[in-house]
Amino acid sequence: MGDTSIAEQRTCAACGTAIGLFPFSMAFQPIVDLERCEIHAHEALVRGPTGSPARTVLDQVTNENRYAFDQACRVKAIELAARLGLQTRLSINFLPNAVYDPRACIRQTLDAAQRTGFPSNRIIFEIVEGEQIADDAHLLGIIREYRRQGFAVALDDFGTGYSGLARLARLQPDIIKLDRVLVAGCDKSPVQRSIIGATALLCRDMGVKLVVEGVETAAELDVVRAAHIRFVQGFYFAQPAFEYVTQAHDIKALCGPALSTAG
Repeated sequence: MGDTSIAEQRTCAACGTAIGLFPFSMAFQPIVDLERCEIHAHEALVRGPTGSPARTVLDQVTNENRYAFDQACRVKAIELAARLGLQTRLSINFLPNAVYDPRACIRQTLDAAQRTGFPSNRIIFEIVEGEQIADDAHLLGIIREYRRQGFAVALDDFGTGYSGLARLARLQPDIIKLDRVLVAGCDKSPVQRSIIGATALLCRDMGVKLVVEGVETAAELDVVRAAHIRFVQGFYFAQPAFEYVTQAHDIKALCGPALSTAG
């Protein structure tokens, strides 16, 4: 029996506690394509079983149930997305430190997609950095395996926490998500506008898709549009909706004129 089989056995054992896991559900928030004035993806965000905030769920995560919780979140997001008839991409957060072995830990995700009929090539995995990830080699292994399976990988909270330029250069994700901290009030801050514009140029040069998170006002959206950024997410378009996916007509009037990403 090889090392991979041993890793898979250990992974499955750690995830086997899912039967006794606390109840939770998901809310979905759209990521909007300004160029096409349509919804590009929905991010699945954990909520309590009746819609209570994420913190009420995350406070129950321990070292003992972390692996089971990470797997259960993926399955729940896919099952709900399929039940709600989601036609866009689906963005799922994952905890890199909750992945023993990338190939073994993806099996439940693939099984859920096949069982529900949700196309696995529409799944995006967002790297969540709630805790420091010391082993970038392990994270690179996860990214390579996920890409091999047809998934896209996003680096969340870029510009804060551990998501700096050095990590971007090492990991080279498909997508980066610019954190709300750099967006809030950007219409009043020349420095923030410069950072947003420079990040947009960097992403274009690298061939990385940029999503600006936390756009809440028309003035902030104007800054994003001026930087020729195509993908945005935030309360301006829609708050996370509990067990509901936002429809195209819900955001159509908010898009404004079609965006040209040239420049």
